[in-house]
Amino acid sequence: MLTGALIFLIDTAFGLFTLALLLRFYLQCVRASYRNPVSQFLNAVTDFAVRPARRVIPGLWGLDLSALVLAWLAQLLEIYIVLQIRGGALESVGVGLAALALLSAILVLKLWLYIVMVAVVIQAMLSWFNPYSPVAPLLNSMTRPFLRIFQKRIPPIGNVDLSPLFVIIVCQLLLMVPVAYFEMALSRLN
Repeated sequence: MLTGALIFLIDTAFGLFTLALLLRFYLQCVRASYRNPVSQFLNAVTDFAVRPARRVIPGLWGLDLSALVLAWLAQLLEIYIVLQIRGGALESVGVGLAALALLSAILVLKLWLYIVMVAVVIQAMLSWFNPYSPVAPLLNSMTRPFLRIFQKRIPPIGNVDLSPLFVIIVCQLLLMVPVAYFEMALSRLN
């Protein structure tokens, strides 16, 4: 019982930190305003790790890759700690670490897909109930790249934009087929 509680605390702490790092990177990718409270909160929470990492991890195309790499490393460390608590041992250190590294990358991708889905759902709901909400511009910048793909090809039906539905379907398919397959295959290696 104590082991389960410890694993829960580790999953929660590392999961929230990974989420904050991934959101920081994602908001920077979509060029969300730095002045919104969410960006300022994420920067305040993650600056202690991102600033020193910038010295080692270079940026690319104007993006701060240190937040993304730190999200991957946090996920890798979480998997490794939980594996050690459960008493699991890596059969082959090289293959085991490579499998853990790939599994953590897949889990970061999975978390990113969930972020996109939640942002699309919240934006769709806000567009119906409160389109002028202060968080609407942030959500718009987060979802615009994905919604635009479907908005160009599928016209609104009865003034209802169906692009959020298609984005959610594509995200679910990505979660069900490739991500779930790789996650299952890699977890067998451990």
